Amino acid sequence: MSYNNAVSSGDPQAIEKLTEKLTKCEKLQATMKEVNTYWRKSGTCQGAPGLTEAQAQKLDTKMAAPRYSWETQPFASYDLNNNNAEIRLLKTRIAEITRNQEVGFAGWEFAGGTAVAETTLNRLQLFFDERPDKDKTILLKRNGFHWSPTEGAWQRQLNDNAIWAANNIGFLKPGDGRTVREHQPSIPDKNDRGAR
Repeated sequence: MSYNNAVSSGDPQAIEKLTEKLTKCEKLQATMKEVNTYWRKSGTCQGAPGLTEAQAQKLDTKMAAPRYSWETQPFASYDLNNNNAEIRLLKTRIAEITRNQEVGFAGWEFAGGTAVAETTLNRLQLFFDERPDKDKTILLKRNGFHWSPTEGAWQRQLNDNAIWAANNIGFLKPGDGRTVREHQPSIPDKNDRGAR
């Protein structure tokens, strides 16, 4: 099991890639459970569903002389637990990205610049007319914004937290007197996302 193929939330195909990873993890979870059940009943992995003959042989060899006392089945409890945790994480990320896409975050004008909700990159980007002074730079960094030379903007991942952070930075206040939060569409409650 390898989970090091990270998928960025800013990837335009993030939902498709995460869904593909989720499907693989769910299939793996089902296979591990079936193999463990099969092994408990038959004492071998040969003929277990979802395994090649070579994989079954490798697991049988492992179970013939387990390295640790807690290895009482071909796939240990921690294998199942870790994979199940990955499944939960993937489901959460898919729901969060879907929710952020549905919200339709909006940008605004502030004194000395513009805030852009860049949905393609999944970033809240801040473009300043002039380079921010040291105090503003420190405040931006403290609130999770980072300078992107390639974009020519201060930015952070576009989500509720980005809007909340921008709302708390005084010099980013919209020029029309409203708050940053008031410029955003009605954001559905995170707890309601499963009800849709």
